[in-house]
Amino acid sequence: MNILDQIVAAKRIEIAKHKAAISPDVFESRGLLTGTTLSIKQALQASSTGIIAEFKRRSPSKGWIHEGADAELIVPAYEQAGAAACSILTDDPFFAGSLFDLAIARPLTTVPLLRKDFIIDSYQLYQAKAMGADFVLLIAAILTPKEVFTLTEAAHALGLEVLLEIHSEEEFGHICPEVDVVGINNRDLKTFTTDVNTSYTLGAKLPDSLLKISESGISTPETLLNLRAAGFSGCLMGEYFMKELDPAAALSTFIAALSCR
Repeated sequence: MNILDQIVAAKRIEIAKHKAAISPDVFESRGLLTGTTLSIKQALQASSTGIIAEFKRRSPSKGWIHEGADAELIVPAYEQAGAAACSILTDDPFFAGSLFDLAIARPLTTVPLLRKDFIIDSYQLYQAKAMGADFVLLIAAILTPKEVFTLTEAAHALGLEVLLEIHSEEEFGHICPEVDVVGINNRDLKTFTTDVNTSYTLGAKLPDSLLKISESGISTPETLLNLRAAGFSGCLMGEYFMKELDPAAALSTFIAALSCR
């Protein structure tokens, strides 16, 4: 199996264990699915940069990026540095993330928070809502078009918005009118190679009416400015900031450099 297959296989086992420990009914009976959420669509449209800053400790391809990183410190600092929204990796085995990172960051921030994980079951949407997420990631590469639609409808019923991630033109069929934002991932999830040209190539073939962002491999202000000129509302950046001792300071420097261009 490739890395993506391994992650999904592990995720199925993880979900089964979580369901056995906490029934889906518990989320509603304990009032964990109430409360308002923030709109990533509105945040992107209001932002001059559209940067979704990611909290990530490690990755399968790079290993440790920022071992011991503290979501309680970094996520609110990202907001102060100018992030339009924040993404939080919640997968443990492959990314050293946790749903508790999301729960810890929620009361400390006023920007939309993304639960970034490999979502294949509506149970994960309940978890996302209960822990304070505002929007969730759906990955076309691991879902059918029907599953994307069903999970999007379920997310909306909970007040969550959806970022649909695609990697190729073959996945255009996964895009339904109900998804809120389309993300073009420049990283091939099977080989983990990265090419920013993927965004330009695929983005040019999508309708202008779609709110779209670019993901992965963005490391210069010039690239972000070029992407925005090409019709992208923003980008998701993680490793570039998280590899630094102070990720929020790196974000602040990056945004300052944008204004000088």
